[in-house]
Amino acid sequence: MNVAVLGASNKPERYSFKAVSLLAEKGHAVFPVNPAIAEAAGRPVFKRLADIAAPLDTITVYLGAERSSPLAEEILAARPRRVIFNPGAENPELAQRLAAAGVETLNACTLVMLGTGRFDRSGAGS
Repeated sequence: MNVAVLGASNKPERYSFKAVSLLAEKGHAVFPVNPAIAEAAGRPVFKRLADIAAPLDTITVYLGAERSSPLAEEILAARPRRVIFNPGAENPELAQRLAAAGVETLNACTLVMLGTGRFDRSGAGS
């Protein structure tokens, strides 16, 4: 599964860093995204979603609403099957817009979903 981590971090204590590591460990193709850093968990970081050539199944968001809302068009253009808003990254307005475009949205923790085997199942909400 191709997964973009929006708001990836190069700081090991951050959940977005842990998500990049655990997604890769679980066999997913991981695409960290953050315009401010060059690598996260040993992987090259993309400046924006549009720089990812692979089709994305999932975008997992680690940005607050004030930072993710301006990325709405970019997220829609990526045409993911689903977008996961991690704790602290909830964005009801963006989620509603994505849902209206046919994108599954979840308010859930990617790390918990991976740890409990719910990440690979569609509709596995929080």
